[in-house]
Amino acid sequence: MDTDAKATLHRYLRRQREGLVGKLDGLDEYDARRPLTGTGTNLLGLVKHVASVQVGYLGEVFGRPAPRDLPWYADGAEPDADMWVPADESRASVLDLWQESSEHADRTLEALPLDAVGEVPWWSEPRVTLHEVLVHVLAEVARHAGHADVLREQLDGSTGLVAGDPNVPSRSPDEWAAYRARIEQAARDVAGR
Repeated sequence: MDTDAKATLHRYLRRQREGLVGKLDGLDEYDARRPLTGTGTNLLGLVKHVASVQVGYLGEVFGRPAPRDLPWYADGAEPDADMWVPADESRASVLDLWQESSEHADRTLEALPLDAVGEVPWWSEPRVTLHEVLVHVLAEVARHAGHADVLREQLDGSTGLVAGDPNVPSRSPDEWAAYRARIEQAARDVAGR
């Protein structure tokens, strides 16, 4: 594989990271942390989780240990502790972890070729290449960035990968309401309601 493929994947990863962590911009502590789904999904927890994922897949899998211990991965840790942020854990500490994990992952991507071999012990076929893992992480970050898009829209109506995203149509609140009503009516028509 040529370095252009790695550079392209890395560029897309950076863009998805930017979109995910950007969903915290302008939020108070409550809105950043509060569960917005029945399963507890929350914005700061998504950032913490993805930071943890980066440390594992784009670090430890390739023999590059985490820059710090992640207590939620220790034996006996509470299940899903990487998916939310307790009151005694600051937003700043999660954002510091985010920055460290992103830099750690970037150093791995800069240091290793796409055909570098690693091991994911929890996969059924543990032997992997950096290319395979990079695609996996990119997909995971994009998935969680999508979750964050929906959560942020529920909070304050913000949409798009980043503020001012040109891919989001510019509509007034009344135009959005009319658009949504058309979609609702189409669903009702099909369902016979």
